Amino acid sequence: MSPARLLATLRRELRAVGDPERAKGAQAYMKSTMPFHGVGAVPFRRVCREVFAGIELPSADAWQALVLGVWRGAKFREERYAAVELTGDRRARPFQTLDALPMYEEMIVTGAWWDCVDGIASHRIGGLLRAYPREMRRVLRAWSRDADMWKRRAAILSQLTLKHDTDLALLYACIEPSIGSREFFLRKGIGWALRQYAWTDPREVLRYVTENRARLSPLTKREALKNVIRQGIAPRVP
Repeated sequence: MSPARLLATLRRELRAVGDPERAKGAQAYMKSTMPFHGVGAVPFRRVCREVFAGIELPSADAWQALVLGVWRGAKFREERYAAVELTGDRRARPFQTLDALPMYEEMIVTGAWWDCVDGIASHRIGGLLRAYPREMRRVLRAWSRDADMWKRRAAILSQLTLKHDTDLALLYACIEPSIGSREFFLRKGIGWALRQYAWTDPREVLRYVTENRARLSPLTKREALKNVIRQGIAPRVP
């Protein structure tokens, strides 16, 4: 199936299960210039599963061509979500190599909003970090200093799912260039990354927040310590 045909099929099937009223609300909530079909999570996953079952992914090049064809040609937000969904197709597991990094970078930079960026960062970029730690450490350190805010956020969020495998030195190195930023999505991203790691080591997160309390924004500190406080380690934000 060609990228154009895949996109046309996705658009037809998503439109068929869409709700115009839901679409208006979703567009307003996401502050998106791109319209929505108005498809809920369950029917969205069903459409993707059924449509993707009809395509072949014989090679990494074919997979990337389909993903980018849908991504670049999308006229509705859920079509971009479908492109992100296709990056995680189980048949694409052998293709999750450093060769996929330019595709993910394009999606992060052109997606430029949390609904697309965060899943790519935590699942795809995080997966590459697991598989290629030496190369990806260098990439993520560079991204953390990039002029593009979303590449910075992606670097910060790349270890959300790594738990005990989190590279703390890398996490803190990715936070450092943005620690004083006034950008909401960077402040929130730093807080989220620390909050998630607090499930693994709450005392370390408390130490880091306490040590850097003068440099971290109030928003970041509140987010970072939510799971520390839930575990009874810290009664309040320092």
